Amino acid sequence: MSKRRLTPATPPEAHTADEIYQKIYVAVLEHRLRPGTKLVEGRLAAIFGCSRTRVREALARLAHELVVEQIAQKGAFIAQPSIEQARNVFEMRRVLEPAIIQRLIQTLNPEKIRRLREHQQLEIDARRRADKPSVIRLTGEFHQLLAELAGSDVMARSMRQLSVLTCLTIFLYDAPMTTSCRADEHSNIIDAVEAGDVAQAQTLVLKHLEHIEASLRLEETIEEVDLESIFDL
Repeated sequence: MSKRRLTPATPPEAHTADEIYQKIYVAVLEHRLRPGTKLVEGRLAAIFGCSRTRVREALARLAHELVVEQIAQKGAFIAQPSIEQARNVFEMRRVLEPAIIQRLIQTLNPEKIRRLREHQQLEIDARRRADKPSVIRLTGEFHQLLAELAGSDVMARSMRQLSVLTCLTIFLYDAPMTTSCRADEHSNIIDAVEAGDVAQAQTLVLKHLEHIEASLRLEETIEEVDLESIFDL
């Protein structure tokens, strides 16, 4: 009687592509992954206990959302927005976020206000703990929550992408979080939304974006090279 050769079962993978995507995304939001960091498929597969295929799927999704840059023959890297791209991000946010505010107020209900207040409390608690990664992530997620509660999938997807690009821009161009995202500004926006004051809420959002952008160093700097010192003449 011939013995059947048993094929060893493939061990289950520890993380799905969605989970890998989310973990990388949050690490970017919390400034734990620097812009320009190379994401080596083999190392990530070992870290997450999964195949390179799953890692590749997650990286492809992040690339689609402009969080990751995939360069032929070099690999995948956390995106590094240029100064022009950074300015474009804020220009888009100045167009999008007032529209989000208007739609949110038009569809406002107590549950939406409750969710905004709960999120603001998480921000306050993180600041009290001096938990900088959480503060950075939560302040970005606040704007995503506004878009989500406005009830437009298109707005929510756009705001998610713009928020993470803003986060990368802040990392690159040295915006200190204590001044770029002031503790009271989100609370004031919620107050205006709850009051149903579209104009005031929109004004506050635009001023908030202005403060963030103003704290960045979005200027091309050209340093004069001392050729004599280089060539020791």
